[in-house]
Amino acid sequence: SGGVMDMIQQIIQDAKAMEAEAIRSEEDAQKAYEDFVKETNASIEVKSKEIVNKSEEKATAEGELIETKEAKEAVMLELEQLSNYNAELHQACDFVLKNFDVRQTARDEEVEALKQAKA
Repeated sequence: SGGVMDMIQQIIQDAKAMEAEAIRSEEDAQKAYEDFVKETNASIEVKSKEIVNKSEEKATAEGELIETKEAKEAVMLELEQLSNYNAELHQACDFVLKNFDVRQTARDEEVEALKQAKA
């Protein structure tokens, strides 16, 4: 009868050991799951912050692009106006140079006429 009781006692001990092992395994699995969730949440938070930062950088870059395009348009307009002004000056100078001899001759004749009138 001692053998049966010993066997039952052994089965009870084995069952307790298996239960303790199962509980430990469950606790380890729960801890691993909790760690995984923490890491995942932290990663999601980091990625979300990166998205916000990248969105801000994109908005800033787009704003700078618009400002740069506007500045370029202003510079191009100014260049066009300067080019037109240059052409006008060129025409005026060409007119003065072309008619210089005629005007000089006319002035000389005027001065000569004034001298003769005075004399």
